[in-house]
Amino acid sequence: MSAVANPATVGECLRVGAGFSQGDRNWIATQFATLDARLAGFHADATELEVSVKDREARGQKVTLECWIAGRQKIVTTSSEEDLHAALNDVRDDLRRRLNDSKTKQEPRHNKHLRDTGHVGAIPDEVDLDADAPRVDAETA
Repeated sequence: MSAVANPATVGECLRVGAGFSQGDRNWIATQFATLDARLAGFHADATELEVSVKDREARGQKVTLECWIAGRQKIVTTSSEEDLHAALNDVRDDLRRRLNDSKTKQEPRHNKHLRDTGHVGAIPDEVDLDADAPRVDAETA
């Protein structure tokens, strides 16, 4: 994989939404910093993160982390953890898992179209892989 000219980082891509203030942004970005390694494969200009919280610090609060990466489906992760730090960790870890899953699905071995078009290295279904193997008769074995 070639290096991305302007890799995405939490610091560049994170917006705080409802329930958070700009003053909260730095400590949230610090808490989400472990996402940087996963985001680095995407262009900063094509990546957005937004974290929001509904009913902050109330029973039943809900933290939502949304991730938009150009050319991919939006990923939304949520947590109903009562502790705000635990909820932020929860949505961060879920986003990391979902990004890993989506990366895996984008690889050719998971892409039915690429498999069916016989890309380089593919073995056509009709080829008998044992055709050149020496035959062994039951009587001579």
